[in-house]
Amino acid sequence: MKKKKGESRMLGGPVYIALLRFALSLAGVIILFSIISEARFGRKKTAVCYFCFSVVLLLFACVWYVIDWESCVRMVAFSMYICFILFALCMSSDPLFLRIYKLALTFYLLAVFLIGGIEVAILFFNGNVWVDIITRSLLIILMVIFIEKKIKSSIREFSYYVENELDRFSAAVMVISILFGIGFILNPSIKEQTPFRIFQILMNFFLTGSLQFLIYRLYLHIGKEKEYQEENQLMQMNHRLLERNMELMEEAAEAGKRIRHDVRHHNMVIAEYACRGQYKELMQYLEEYKEGISGGVPEVICANTAVNNILSAYTRRAKEEQIKVTLEVELDKVLAIPNIDLVTILANAYENAIYGCMEVKKQTKDRECFIYLMIKRKNNKLVIYCSNTCRMETEFKNGQPKPEFTGGIGVSSIIKTAENFDGEYDFKNNNGVFVFRLIMNIPASQENL
Repeated sequence: MKKKKGESRMLGGPVYIALLRFALSLAGVIILFSIISEARFGRKKTAVCYFCFSVVLLLFACVWYVIDWESCVRMVAFSMYICFILFALCMSSDPLFLRIYKLALTFYLLAVFLIGGIEVAILFFNGNVWVDIITRSLLIILMVIFIEKKIKSSIREFSYYVENELDRFSAAVMVISILFGIGFILNPSIKEQTPFRIFQILMNFFLTGSLQFLIYRLYLHIGKEKEYQEENQLMQMNHRLLERNMELMEEAAEAGKRIRHDVRHHNMVIAEYACRGQYKELMQYLEEYKEGISGGVPEVICANTAVNNILSAYTRRAKEEQIKVTLEVELDKVLAIPNIDLVTILANAYENAIYGCMEVKKQTKDRECFIYLMIKRKNNKLVIYCSNTCRMETEFKNGQPKPEFTGGIGVSSIIKTAENFDGEYDFKNNNGVFVFRLIMNIPASQENL
């Protein structure tokens, strides 16, 4: 296959020119990939690893260039970037499909500065190799500045959405389509220097870039929509918490009225006993009154007032639905974890447990429904365990029960709150018993509270 004069001259030359071009392209790929991906190791170790990898790879490329120039020109770029792919997959901590997508994006940017440098040098400077090198350097610098200033944070946010929302088949189709587009750009079928060839390259860049942009916008939109749903669920949860608090306040007000009403009668009875000198009967009446008051005192579940109130409200509701409740709660009055976060987790877990039991009651009247809730502190960890009767069939996605199984609320709020304290959690259906487990770190600065 015959090459153009300018292109042939650019691909030849002394070994130090080849080394400079190899090093520039490899450095550009490493920098761009490092910016958009999450490193597995610390910054210093990552830099050392990439440096050692680059030195070995460049020495290999230069030796190959000296020994067999023709095969090196044809295959060295492909070989180097295959090696980089394998190395980069090990250096990134992103999920596998996300790493592959980011590599595809990186190689698209590689195609931009690689083809851009060659075409500028050939079209305007008669294939001057130094123009190619300078153009590549400028394009890499512009890309880095643009990513750092404009889209780095949104790429990280987009990565989170892709990780949580992208299915494996879509990811595979997406990456293959992008790589085919990039491959066509790097190996155009028409080699003659014609306006049509330039138009073909530009259109390939445009179409492949548009595919990247559309994917980015699609999953950014999907992720934002999921966040709106989670916020809506949180609002529903807050509404239910307010309802429970209103119930507690109404019950307290009713209890206060009843106490004030009863006190008048008790005072009249006591006064009547005293007037008649019936002190023995008076003492007996006071003993009965004491027993009546102690019997009506609500059960104290734990020392933490906020947790005690919310558990009391949901326990009362569960018992109204004929659900057997067992509580094993050991909490101090004050905990370093804010009450609002504790209430968010416990209210959602308890609400979902009640919902699961009620769904079982709709299916069959024979199964006995129960809820078991355990909350304990172990050193600097808070352990929460909740199990309840549930339907035998349960659908999970990414290790989480689907919204229709939990009534549409709760799970995302629990996870979001738990992650603020480096929480580890899991959900499972154990033959008709739904189990939720959570371990959270108690902030070290306030462990002594």
